[in-house]
Amino acid sequence: MGKTRDGLTPKMLHFCRCVAAGMGQAESYRESHAVTATGKSATHREAASRLMARDDIRARVDALVKQRERSLLASALSDKTRVLSRLRDWMDGSDSTSNQLRAAELLGKSVGLFKDVVETSESRSSDDLLAELDAMLEQAESDQPSDQPESEPSQLH
Repeated sequence: MGKTRDGLTPKMLHFCRCVAAGMGQAESYRESHAVTATGKSATHREAASRLMARDDIRARVDALVKQRERSLLASALSDKTRVLSRLRDWMDGSDSTSNQLRAAELLGKSVGLFKDVVETSESRSSDDLLAELDAMLEQAESDQPSDQPESEPSQLH
């Protein structure tokens, strides 16, 4: 078996595909190199680690992962577009049916039409917070009487 244009053997390419698909390195090594489960797992882990340490293997895995992410994103966008298109078609039908109302509701939810959440956030610097805390401490200290001797607790009868 010869190497491909990028210098990887078919087993190496299969290893890269397995890792990019989410399999562990040792599991990918066993899968791609047709290793039996009776072999030492430490040996499989070491061999897989040596493969992943190679720049060409790492680059191929990274490229496959990026390609998979782009494909998933394109698929998700395509599905979203199809669903929204179908909902619009159902909503614009001639008769008002419960399906059309539901389609309009789902379409509205998809664009965030029914969200009434208002979020406000106030950002203050740490110096402002420190000054506010100091002022609160000073206020608390001034509110406590320090001149009066402590009286003994009175007994309730």
